[in-house]
Amino acid sequence: MRFRLLKKNVVVLLGVSIVVVALLFFTRLFLFSDNDTSGPNNFAQARQSMHPGDKVKFNFGSLAEMTQSVYNANYKQCIYNADKFPGEPQLVLVVQVHNRPEYLRLLIKSLEKAAEVHSFLIIFSHDYFTEEINAIVQGITFCKVLQIYFPFSTQLYPNEFPGQDPQDCPRDISKDKALKIKCLNAEHPDSYGHYREAFITQTKHHWWWKLHFVWERVQAMQGYNGFVIFLEEDNYILPDLFHFYKSMAELRSNRCPECDMLALGNHNSLNDFTRLSTKLSTTGWMSTKHNIGMGISKEVYYKLMGCNNEFCTYDDYNWDWTLQHLSGTCVSKPLKVLVAQGSRVLHTGDCGLHQKENCRPEWASQRVEEGLQIAKHGLFPQSLVLDGEEVVEHKAHMKNGGWGDVRDHSLCNDYAKRL
Repeated sequence: MRFRLLKKNVVVLLGVSIVVVALLFFTRLFLFSDNDTSGPNNFAQARQSMHPGDKVKFNFGSLAEMTQSVYNANYKQCIYNADKFPGEPQLVLVVQVHNRPEYLRLLIKSLEKAAEVHSFLIIFSHDYFTEEINAIVQGITFCKVLQIYFPFSTQLYPNEFPGQDPQDCPRDISKDKALKIKCLNAEHPDSYGHYREAFITQTKHHWWWKLHFVWERVQAMQGYNGFVIFLEEDNYILPDLFHFYKSMAELRSNRCPECDMLALGNHNSLNDFTRLSTKLSTTGWMSTKHNIGMGISKEVYYKLMGCNNEFCTYDDYNWDWTLQHLSGTCVSKPLKVLVAQGSRVLHTGDCGLHQKENCRPEWASQRVEEGLQIAKHGLFPQSLVLDGEEVVEHKAHMKNGGWGDVRDHSLCNDYAKRL
């Protein structure tokens, strides 16, 4: 049985702010409490019987069973193929996964072809749970793999926050009308007068939760001192990613120790790849340019942690535009990024959050194969050069909205408070 946080008549009487507090309290209790011995799932006893590294059978039978499976998997943290590939990881990749299995297969195909992939730990972070997606990931045999699961997904909360509650305000209703009909979040439209849409807010929630969980909770990360490379399910990596990363990190140490982040990818084509393959440049971090194949160190993670509230309350549903806003505002010195001019991470997706129709992963696969033929002579360069240093400055932008609801702010802030 799932928690129903407050009955509807209580919601009307006490208001949205109390609903937020209750939601966060009971959701944390449901997913994280060490002391709760009540309820049909008896999580405390389940936790006592679990040991980190134990395999978890993910149960897709009902929402309650999926929720318990999420809890168990995040606690046990089973590393697949650990016996086959012992030792500490030399590179950690984190892939944010939603529900595009064909693109995920394409990414995994590229990972399998990557040089020295046996030394990687790949963490797949899921916010949509299906047997097909689990089978795809658990079918990987070429490196260590960990799956983590976003516990506040709209799939687990289809009719209540953080999903879409039936009593939430419609997106385009006016605030005056919203107040008259007393919908739950009437007081909190975004900067443009629109009310939240759960499927829009989920990506930013997942990204921020994932950042906390990877650096603070993943046991296999303890002692890892390298950068974590963040990918998405519709990315494709080039075979020399690890070779390039090592050379890039070395050049950063010698030539740009003040560089906060790495960008191993860009959104350009591979047409000029051979000429650009050895070249790096530095600039200020920008959402539209440096959000692919992004490398973050633990030091930069802590820097971003200092801006937890600013990230969680900034009215933009995009994590990357929010990050650009923080760079040079909350983060007093704008984030400096070391950029690969010849991209080692490609974007294959032709559909996503806003584009749902005409998804053709087979076309993406064909484009990738054509690009690899162009790029093959520029792979595995012997050395890299710093070729261009742009001024690092804060780049203001018009926020996109979609993130005005105080419930989103509170839940987002809570990820860090629980650490």
